[in-house]
Amino acid sequence: MKAHFLTDRGQVRSHNEDSGGVFYNSGGQVLAIIADGMGGHQAGDVASQMATKLLQKKWEQTEQVPSPDVAETWVQAAVLEANTAIFQYAHEHEACYGMGTTIVIAIILEETLTIAHIGDSRAYMITNETMKQITEDHSFVNALIQSGQISKEEATYHPRKNVVLKALGTEETVTCDVRTLSLEQNDLLLLCTDGLTDKLSDEEIYTIVCSDTDLYQVGQKMVQLANERGGEDNISLVLIQHDKPEERAGEPL
Repeated sequence: MKAHFLTDRGQVRSHNEDSGGVFYNSGGQVLAIIADGMGGHQAGDVASQMATKLLQKKWEQTEQVPSPDVAETWVQAAVLEANTAIFQYAHEHEACYGMGTTIVIAIILEETLTIAHIGDSRAYMITNETMKQITEDHSFVNALIQSGQISKEEATYHPRKNVVLKALGTEETVTCDVRTLSLEQNDLLLLCTDGLTDKLSDEEIYTIVCSDTDLYQVGQKMVQLANERGGEDNISLVLIQHDKPEERAGEPL
């Protein structure tokens, strides 16, 4: 399995409020995170880093996850713990009041992908022939799209396109969307903040992914293009290529 995390401050922001990474539990299973912090007098970076570090620590202390059901239960509990920690910290530190973060989380087992998310950071699944967004933005403009009030094209230029309807840490409790999908050999997973998707269309992302077999170079190309187009926001992504585990010696084929 190949995995890379890239983050860039962009061309305008004075600091990077994104966070994330790729982490492994004691069984060698993968947890990937992308978080986009916001609010609290520029304390967004505190919220996103808290979320990432709390989930990382919990995952690294976790034994082998035996099934997708356990993965879903684990991520729901971990998100609630992180939400409580961020919410309490914000209320104890005046400069952080109102801070929160989007988050998208991936847990990869042998042949399954469990995805959880809050906010408008996204997950995409890319196969040999297709690219599909597998999260639904918790955003103001997406609610307008779903209700038929605006089109996806109109959403691109909507003045409130960056308004999220919920985030991690801004309320006392929160629910995340969770789903599990099957993984095939060479499937590619992309997690990213809106600093990427506000600047590159899905078609452009797919074209770049197909242009190079080096995942790190693919990520660099996307970050570079987002910066060339203004880079007004921080830009962060995780790219993971799935390889099915080889059969162990002595096990039936």
